[in-house]
Amino acid sequence: MAARFIVEADGGSRGNPGPAGYGAVVRDGDTGQIIAEAAEFIGHATNNVAEYKGLIAGLRAARDLDPDASVDVRMDSKLVVEQMSGRWKIKHPDMQPLAAEARTVLPRARVTYTWIPRERNKDADRLANEAMDAGRDGRQWEPKPKAAVAVAAVDEPPLETAAPKAGWAAPADLGTPTTFVLLRHGETPLTPEKRFSGSGGSDPELSDKGRWQAERAAEALAARGSVQAVVASPMLRTRQTAETVAARLGLEVRYEDGLREVDFGAWEGLTFAEVRERYPDDLTAWLGSAKAKPTGSGESFTTLTHRAGVARDKILARYAGKTVLVVSHVSPIKTLVRLALGAPPDSMYRMELSAASICAVQYYADGNASVRLLNDTSHLR
Repeated sequence: MAARFIVEADGGSRGNPGPAGYGAVVRDGDTGQIIAEAAEFIGHATNNVAEYKGLIAGLRAARDLDPDASVDVRMDSKLVVEQMSGRWKIKHPDMQPLAAEARTVLPRARVTYTWIPRERNKDADRLANEAMDAGRDGRQWEPKPKAAVAVAAVDEPPLETAAPKAGWAAPADLGTPTTFVLLRHGETPLTPEKRFSGSGGSDPELSDKGRWQAERAAEALAARGSVQAVVASPMLRTRQTAETVAARLGLEVRYEDGLREVDFGAWEGLTFAEVRERYPDDLTAWLGSAKAKPTGSGESFTTLTHRAGVARDKILARYAGKTVLVVSHVSPIKTLVRLALGAPPDSMYRMELSAASICAVQYYADGNASVRLLNDTSHLR
């Protein structure tokens, strides 16, 4: 059975046109609790453009949670609601492509539009203002951990909640947290050579050593006995690692595209020294700003932060109060740890994350998070 969501979206422009941003929340259709958020500073734009972009972001967030969901969109923009409902014509050339894009996210039959007064759209308005404030400060909005809420319609049987074993345990008075056991994939042929290996390269498989590391991780996690679900990046090396562990635990693997590694563009397959020699200016910019992209079709850490945050929230919503093995890569794992700590983007350069290492982060119902373990490789000794 598909889920039912409520999307609340808003956008604003300080000047109209002026510095603009949007915000959107996705609520569980039965409980009304927020299970996903999206916001972005979009530069110089009008209120209406920002509102449409907020709508698109909200619809995409709902689709990411459940592509078969039905969605009730609620906005305080009479223009967007009437135009998307088909009652008003869309005459402005800036609005036409945005409305067309919004209609492609989900089938029209599964989306309804309702106008609400501004005071009932406070969460989306808050996010839009946070995005504009971030843009004013020269940065992008970043998602924060939210309360872990189960999705109304989960397409799998409920799991018994097992208490985390020693080392991941939390004080009982905080309630049962959702625990992410973050496992980096095992070595590939590129790992010992310290070559950039992202989502835009050759997608290498595990080496013999990497397969051995996956087996050792499986043994260690089986011994703890607390993992209840496995979610992984869809890349080959993470699939192989996750499937090795899941087979040992008797679990299935669910794949989440938001956990894939950064696309390193033209740097794929090169060492740091080779990149410094060939693309010195691009490398300097990349090291100095989360917004900078690797040469060519590369992906910035700002973009990674957004999609990793969305992936995190989807997992939190689906597995509230459970212990989840999340098999991913260096950059997404460091990003999740950084966000849990509330640390700045450049803190990623100060973290060591070995192949097949384990980290653990716990998320609480009040929105707080706690890093319980970082770069544990004791199972590989």
